[in-house]
Amino acid sequence: MDALRLCYLFAGIFFTVGLLSGIWKYFSILKSKNAVAHEYISVLHRAALLYSFACLLLSKFVELSTLSETVNFYSALAAMSFFAFAQTTYLLHAILKDTENQFLKPYTLGKWQLPSFMIHFPMVLLILGELGGFLILFWGFIRTL
Repeated sequence: MDALRLCYLFAGIFFTVGLLSGIWKYFSILKSKNAVAHEYISVLHRAALLYSFACLLLSKFVELSTLSETVNFYSALAAMSFFAFAQTTYLLHAILKDTENQFLKPYTLGKWQLPSFMIHFPMVLLILGELGGFLILFWGFIRTL
């Protein structure tokens, strides 16, 4: 699979998650006495839709990049893998209904309290993966100017 098709695959998966979580959000709103879905159902819904379009943006930079297909592939994969990781955490919190804010202490996942490094270390990796993956593709485009 090439980098461009990978971007489209992730875009399609994320858009599907966005649409399905929108249905989940709607039914959660209907069942709620306050007509509000759980925070992380809403976060998942918005994030999945936004990340689907972010993948399309990455696909354009893949197309415009002068870097090798291998570099483009792994740069896009790094960014999109962390998009998926973020959505997975939103999904877990939505299913477990364990928090309204995953960064509020004490850090919880279901019934477990997590040490701070299990929250902050993955966030540092996420920042490096998303930003780094994009900046490499962006650099591949800037070289064409």
